[in-house]
Amino acid sequence: MKKYLSIATAAAVAATVGFSAPALAQKDYPTKPVKMIVPFPPGGGTDIIARVLTDKLSSTLGWKMVVDNKPGAGGTLGMDAAAKSKPDGYTIVLGQTANLAIAPTLYPKLGYDPVKNFTPITLVDAAPLVVIVGANSPYKALGDIVTAAKASPGKLLFASPGNGTVAHLAGELFQQTAGIKYTHVPYKGAAQALPDLISGRAAFFVSSLETALPQIKSNQLRALAVSSPKRSPALPDVPTFAEAGFKGSEATTWFGVLAPAGTPEPIVSRLNAEITKILQTPEVKERLGGDVQTGPAEFAKVIKADQDKWAKIVKEAGVKGE
Repeated sequence: MKKYLSIATAAAVAATVGFSAPALAQKDYPTKPVKMIVPFPPGGGTDIIARVLTDKLSSTLGWKMVVDNKPGAGGTLGMDAAAKSKPDGYTIVLGQTANLAIAPTLYPKLGYDPVKNFTPITLVDAAPLVVIVGANSPYKALGDIVTAAKASPGKLLFASPGNGTVAHLAGELFQQTAGIKYTHVPYKGAAQALPDLISGRAAFFVSSLETALPQIKSNQLRALAVSSPKRSPALPDVPTFAEAGFKGSEATTWFGVLAPAGTPEPIVSRLNAEITKILQTPEVKERLGGDVQTGPAEFAKVIKADQDKWAKIVKEAGVKGE
């Protein structure tokens, strides 16, 4: 009997040690650099947000953070790479509306499932889109674009940061609302499109506010309208779509941090807690807003709800994945 008890006790101790080792490892997390995949090129809105987050995590906590830009296919290539990464907390990804909510409808053979292949950590930003033109553009208001498009159907070039992005679909929605026709020119990212917009080669561009704001403030670009229901505090003099006479074109985009499915819950909770803290710091709150952070379960609900919303818009616009 004593021998049996000793064996059972030894087994229990071994099991305890086995379970405590991962727990200790998670408590000490991270012990090596953490890579954040950004599914778009440097210089765009997603990249800007990622660098704000990683810089603050590094300076506040001393974590070694690495930004890994993996652009292509409307942000789906980078998400696919993240989904296939080891779920150990050392690879995370900054996803957004396009590659989490729109992509499943746009790409029938998408290599990842936004719900099944990821563990949401937290939303970090939500922002309206803004219609912009070059500073020397003849278009002074949104109505000017509509007038020009009606005069020459299909000739105006509408630039977007990629096929199937929120900016692209917001442009398609505006096209339907206004009853006009223009030609869509997708770029690999916003940073690649802006030079053509500034030079006048592209007529107009729909952008995330984070991407366009510096050039708007430096008078390189002119903002014509924002896609939010109310005016943006960052651009108080710029009308909404509804105020410009095109109600029904409203759209917003959000960004959030995720990890590959199977990432240990203590690590997900640690990341959520630390990112939430830095979102509330004055400098980050001023840059990103800091009012949309959520728990993993709430973020998952946002993804599912927006998948249903954007699926309808994709089908009505007849947009196809490229």
